[in-house]
Amino acid sequence: MAGVIRVLLVDDDALVRAGLSMMLDGAAGITVVAEAADGQEAITATDAHAPDIVLMDLRMPRVDGITATRRLRARTHPPEVIMLTTFDADENIVHALRAGASGFLLKDTSPTRIVEAITRVAAGDPILSPRITRRLMERTVTQAGAYERARAALAILTPREHEVALAIAQGRTNADIAAELAMGITTAKAHVSSILTKLGLDNRTQIALLVHDAGLS
Repeated sequence: MAGVIRVLLVDDDALVRAGLSMMLDGAAGITVVAEAADGQEAITATDAHAPDIVLMDLRMPRVDGITATRRLRARTHPPEVIMLTTFDADENIVHALRAGASGFLLKDTSPTRIVEAITRVAAGDPILSPRITRRLMERTVTQAGAYERARAALAILTPREHEVALAIAQGRTNADIAAELAMGITTAKAHVSSILTKLGLDNRTQIALLVHDAGLS
């Protein structure tokens, strides 16, 4: 077994696990050492079988894949984790990578590419499916532009209006803002109206989103 990559399969669908197990056990240099139906079972199975790679589903009962990944990667000698999921929403990708995943593949990825991903990640080479890579590149470009625009927009506000905008992004009501910033409610409302007018926005939610894009919430 020397040099063989030990894989733990984690998915709440038994049929998916069975299919992956048959596929991977037929691949040279890879062996499936255990299966788990959720993130908590994944942690227990890792303790028992010391896999090199955990092929992790995203959405599962009890403990989800991102939480399990974060816990596993926090260990002294953690296994590498590859997320394998049908959900490719941007926030899922970012959260998985922040949790320490070394790869993010979609379940429609071909068996050949899944085997390749396991081999590459085991060798220390993180991997993303081409579609995921494109999404992250687009997200980076889009967010970079949104960040600069948001920062420039907020820069036209007075210091007091800036404080009010931050409070709105934190979900504060006009009464909350008035109390926290030591002003009357009428004054707080006037600041909100001024912010909307200066920024060309229609409502408080748009103010909150702008503050978020600027990286201030």
